[in-house]
Amino acid sequence: MNTVAKKSKALFAFFAGFFVLAIAVSAFLDQYLFIVIPFATILFYAGWENRNTIFFLLLLTLPLSFEYNFSSTLGTDIPDEFLMLLTSCLFLAYWLFSPGVVSKKMRCHPLLLLLYAAFVWQMIAVLFSTNLLVSTKFLLAKTWYISAFVLAPLLVFSTKKSIKIAAQLVAGSMLFIAATALIRHANSGLSFATINDAVAPFFRNHVNYSAMLVCMVPVLFACRKLAERGNLKWVLGVVIVIALVALFFSYARGAWLALMIGILSYWLIKKKLLVVAYISFIIVTIAAVFWLKSNDRYLHYAHDYQTTIFHKEFKEHLIATYKLRDVSTAERFYRWIAGVRMIKDSWLTGYGPNTFYDNYKPYAVPAFKTWVSNNKEHSTVHNYFLLTVIEQGVPGLLLFIILLGGMLYYAQKLYHRVQDIFYRTTAITIGIILTMLIVVNFLSDLIETDKIGSLFFLCLSLLIIIDINAGSGTSIVQTDERSDPSTDVQCIS
Repeated sequence: MNTVAKKSKALFAFFAGFFVLAIAVSAFLDQYLFIVIPFATILFYAGWENRNTIFFLLLLTLPLSFEYNFSSTLGTDIPDEFLMLLTSCLFLAYWLFSPGVVSKKMRCHPLLLLLYAAFVWQMIAVLFSTNLLVSTKFLLAKTWYISAFVLAPLLVFSTKKSIKIAAQLVAGSMLFIAATALIRHANSGLSFATINDAVAPFFRNHVNYSAMLVCMVPVLFACRKLAERGNLKWVLGVVIVIALVALFFSYARGAWLALMIGILSYWLIKKKLLVVAYISFIIVTIAAVFWLKSNDRYLHYAHDYQTTIFHKEFKEHLIATYKLRDVSTAERFYRWIAGVRMIKDSWLTGYGPNTFYDNYKPYAVPAFKTWVSNNKEHSTVHNYFLLTVIEQGVPGLLLFIILLGGMLYYAQKLYHRVQDIFYRTTAITIGIILTMLIVVNFLSDLIETDKIGSLFFLCLSLLIIIDINAGSGTSIVQTDERSDPSTDVQCIS
């Protein structure tokens, strides 16, 4: 009997015996959940033997996943959150089993150190939380987000081909959703009132949908730039048009603005002005907040409760936005003002991750109240930067701003430093995506969601990989991929 056959026979005997033991224990203790253990063990073993496959499956399911609530207090995203947990366990175990697979240079990269610092501060914020249970849940979820989308890619993205596969899976899956949504939306007349139904159940609303879709646009442009065959460029050109049409009919003002800022950021990176623009944006934002707060100037911009309504026609929606009579815009002001007023009472450690809803209403100003201010959905402040300072204190916000600034710096620096066209294009694409994420998270709070948070952390991991590769002076890829016809579609993430 050969070695492979002996191994298979031994594994079968082990799992069969384990299964029988689990049944006996569950029957003896009258706890039938013990039967799940051998199945979970088999799943872990299968994943161990096919780690990259599990990771790529996770990326494929990101746009396809949907929210499911087991109870009023317990919900998850199916199936990607289960795959995140599995991926995290697999790669952390593999890292512990073979510590040398990730170099010290990579482990101690400045971006990764900044991420560690931000995570440690989140742990401190949890200790001072006003609701320890929900904050602890947040911290656990954050752990497997970082493990699955930062640490695992450091091992998986060892070649250009693996990066291309990742981009193809995420973009292809998202485009499938976009095409499906367009068809469903067309059946209802492509109206603003029905867009949320068209993107369900994969996205909670058109804002989440458009935020992920707009981030796929620069990826598609990068694919087209790197494609070698003319007919492939033509096909990708058509795909880009479809994506832009889907983005237009998403009726999401934030995503449209993000697209325009993304185009501007392309020019800023070329001119080495992206970091300067980022710092300027922070200064202007802080100055605007202090100006509005001084002498209670913000009260002059209070809306009329009676005229602030939801509009079913998008044209009316845009006009109402301009006149501050759109309910979503007005409700943002209501929560932003409450959020800013919250800071002074817990500026150091914040109120604790995931606790905004529990604490904000006493700080709200009635003059800005809208007819949806009862907030039955328990949604948050709709600005990730403000949410961070509320829940994690000023140090938490500063660490996030520095981390984001560091990522923008590396994207710009690598674009001008790296000679390899693939990694150079990857760097500028990441820079564009990051500016888009800044825009959508200035109007929403999506970094902690599976679909947008995953893109943010993948960008961080890719910047580390490109920097290590470029700094070493050698390519991660040891073979010439241009000779491999299977890699003609040169996508980047």
